[in-house]
Amino acid sequence: MIKKLLVGFDGSEPAARAFEFALDLCRRYSAELHILAVARPPEFGTEVETEAVVESSRRHYGHVLQPLKTRLAKESIPAKFEITVGHPAAQILRYAELHSIDHIVVGHRGHTFFERWLLGSVARQVIACASCAVTVVRKP
Repeated sequence: MIKKLLVGFDGSEPAARAFEFALDLCRRYSAELHILAVARPPEFGTEVETEAVVESSRRHYGHVLQPLKTRLAKESIPAKFEITVGHPAAQILRYAELHSIDHIVVGHRGHTFFERWLLGSVARQVIACASCAVTVVRKP
């Protein structure tokens, strides 16, 4: 039984598909929906003001999440929104553990094989380390 569902959201098309999938699951199971956006800090060694970049990212995700908040206000689905800072996979896994999430939904980016091998993928890292069910939503 799904009681709490987490969707990682960054405003991209794959994230929007993951949100729609998660919303459908929440309707079917009367589950609580958690939406998490993760602002990435700049890489070490870059000459930028880290605090300013993080704050700008937080503002950006605040705007990105607003349409979802408006949409969910019309639904009878309980929803929680959070913006955190760090590596997306690590933050998704951390949030899932802290909030006893039953199911995680993430979008699939569709990178090339080389890009996935070189960079890894958030979805693959979440699948490998999550202690709950994970659904990766791909393009139809």
